[in-house]
Amino acid sequence: MDSKPRVLVIGLDPYRVPGPWDPEPVATGIQAGMADFAAHGVGAETCLVGLDGRDDIEAVVTAALAAHPWECVVVGGGIRRSEEQSGLFETIINLIRRHAPDAAIAFNHTPDDTYHAAARWLPAPER
Repeated sequence: MDSKPRVLVIGLDPYRVPGPWDPEPVATGIQAGMADFAAHGVGAETCLVGLDGRDDIEAVVTAALAAHPWECVVVGGGIRRSEEQSGLFETIINLIRRHAPDAAIAFNHTPDDTYHAAARWLPAPER
């Protein structure tokens, strides 16, 4: 059995956020953040949702939360920091409470510091 901790990262798919902006820096940051999990031996998966209307966000997030037992769930800044997304943020927090009640909830500052946000809540690695 795999004993490494599992982290779910819930965020916005940068390619599916409307508006005139460049998604590449965010996508690159997400990739860097996920690489940090692998480098530290932590199993991590992303659950990226779009704001373009193609996702049933509640169903997508619920399925991701139900996929594994998670030690930590990180909620990204695109969901938390936008006043327009406050309802989505509340929905996601309540889904985490319902479907992953034993998981710690963490918040990153930038996509590339996601591992550090989760690490605050993960057990110290065995030596």
